[in-house]
Amino acid sequence: MTETDIGQWYSSIPTFTKWWFTLTLVCTLGANFGFLPPYHMVLVWDLVVYKFQFWRLFGCVFFMGSLGFPFLINCYFLYSYSLLLETGVFSGRPADYFFLLLFNWACLIIIGFLVPLQIIGMPLVISVLYVWCQINRDQIVQFWFGTQFKAMYLPWALAAFNVLLGGRGIMELIGIFVGHMFYFLKYKYPIDFGGASFLETPQILYKYFPNTGGVSGFGQAPASRRTEPRDEGRRNWGRGQTLGGN
Repeated sequence: MTETDIGQWYSSIPTFTKWWFTLTLVCTLGANFGFLPPYHMVLVWDLVVYKFQFWRLFGCVFFMGSLGFPFLINCYFLYSYSLLLETGVFSGRPADYFFLLLFNWACLIIIGFLVPLQIIGMPLVISVLYVWCQINRDQIVQFWFGTQFKAMYLPWALAAFNVLLGGRGIMELIGIFVGHMFYFLKYKYPIDFGGASFLETPQILYKYFPNTGGVSGFGQAPASRRTEPRDEGRRNWGRGQTLGGN
């Protein structure tokens, strides 16, 4: 891949996926190589409340902790599923996608205060992945070792896989919970149950991120009520797909 190809690939990434992906790489790599102080990027509520270190509310999103295989997988999920949402169901509606990220971030900040959590980047990624998996719940995805199943089971498979590797799966479960809150309040409750729509994108976001298509303030119905346009091919996260590949 030439420098021109890399530039063209990077330029083709939609706005919020590009910034989220880039800041995650910069903050995590910078902290691990000594260019940024990692302690100043974790969520410590006493310092936020009493020392007014409000940047921690955002640094905890982009700092993923130590380098290693989990960091690479999280970057892959971040890029792949944020890209799929931003260019799929939220195509032409940047304000609505930004509102999804803001809502999930706010929920994780509140949970981080209660649990507490010092880093919320991973559950935020899982929450976005969960929303895509619910909207495309019947699409077949490929897991490790060639295992295939419907997308609706992918977040739970990730949690179980983390447990098998010696983790607790808590971050995955928190991300699933937050993603389900958005999906239920935005799609499931108003569409499947005929309830009120509690999640509407604030009009001020349309001022700064105007729509280029789609319907303002309303997401597309979940797959249970309509035929969802499918992305080309099956999603394969285990192997065979590189960042920036189709």
